[in-house]
Amino acid sequence: MRRATWRAAAAMAAAALAAACARGPGGGPGALREAPLMRVGLVVDRPAGSFSATGQFRVLTARGDIIAVVDAGVTWRAEPGDAGMVRLIRPDRDAPVVTPSPVAVQTEDPNALVVVEGQRYRGSLLVQRGSTGVTLVNRVPLEWYVQSVTAVELGFRAPSDRQAVMAQAVAARTYAVRYRGRREALGFDLYPTDADQVYPGVAAEKPEVTDATRQTQGQVLTYANQPIEALFHSTCGHSTEAASEVFRNEAGTPYLRAVSDRSGSGKNDYYCSISPQFRWREEWDDAALNAILARTLPTLGGTGASVGRVTDVRVTQTTPMGRVKEMVVVTSGGTFTVPSWRVRDVLRPTADRQLRSNQFQLHAERRGSDLVRLVAAGAGAGHGVGMCQWGAVGRSRAGQRYDRILATYYPGTQLQRMF
Repeated sequence: MRRATWRAAAAMAAAALAAACARGPGGGPGALREAPLMRVGLVVDRPAGSFSATGQFRVLTARGDIIAVVDAGVTWRAEPGDAGMVRLIRPDRDAPVVTPSPVAVQTEDPNALVVVEGQRYRGSLLVQRGSTGVTLVNRVPLEWYVQSVTAVELGFRAPSDRQAVMAQAVAARTYAVRYRGRREALGFDLYPTDADQVYPGVAAEKPEVTDATRQTQGQVLTYANQPIEALFHSTCGHSTEAASEVFRNEAGTPYLRAVSDRSGSGKNDYYCSISPQFRWREEWDDAALNAILARTLPTLGGTGASVGRVTDVRVTQTTPMGRVKEMVVVTSGGTFTVPSWRVRDVLRPTADRQLRSNQFQLHAERRGSDLVRLVAAGAGAGHGVGMCQWGAVGRSRAGQRYDRILATYYPGTQLQRMF
């Protein structure tokens, strides 16, 4: 899950939910009566989008009037119309239906699924006019959303991993609750990608994950009676990192601080050492390095220099936990300073793959004054803030319960039942 600057975006949602979380696991006047609906933007402001369902479904106007009752598997196409209208292209008619936005798509059988661009989702659908195109929004109960996110973000490997899966479910639910309304200007709450949380719908669901997720139903993590920013990442490598050391404009969040993942006294005795990305190595010859940096360095902006040929790459600052906080690239065209939040995008192994983490050491091989090879010896994967997912799996296998895992990675937080 990527981290974005969030304070202004989350303030309204957090304030509205603070009272709901103030009473603790027992519920009471501050607890919600039922799980909220999440609105996930599956198709966002595109020229067109298709929808169908696995059972008979209704297409309704913004006022609730029935446009059509449609058989299972029949696909409609939505396009933007003029002045807040949407055009619905039906396979059985030549003329489109032109109607005000939004249009609702609801299945007759509550167990049937809506289908968007060939992917199946629980809940219902809204077809909305975007700024230039159409937006298709899945309206799905929070718990159904969480079981899909948890399955793809962590999955289920063995019964010994169950407590880690439960911890991931709480983190995913907390993130969703905190950021509900985050994308309100676009007409939905969250993206189904790592811009928020990866949500592929029914295709990702696994019975074991669903069962583990239901064991945590309604539970969220709070700090000062507000849902926390429950960040997580794949593999910390040896310790998580404070958010203020990793992210731009982060003044410091008490519960997002460095936490050791050590499990013993040996060299590799860490809970996340079971991760396939616990240790890694990347290398670039001169041609590959020059090709990558010629593409990525200009994205830094404000340098005023052409890239030219790379002559040196070095780490100039590290965080207390050893992650790269600043990197300098020297070329025949100038000197480029790369801040922590851009390092993984700039020093890419390949054009389509981000560097696994900021936790690495560099070794430069030279032939005379020429840089001929650069090697990065690294550890971990992801931004390193919040819960280490492989660390959670290691802790689960060591017998730790999900509440203890969460308390470790988000120190000072409370586990509360919201509904």
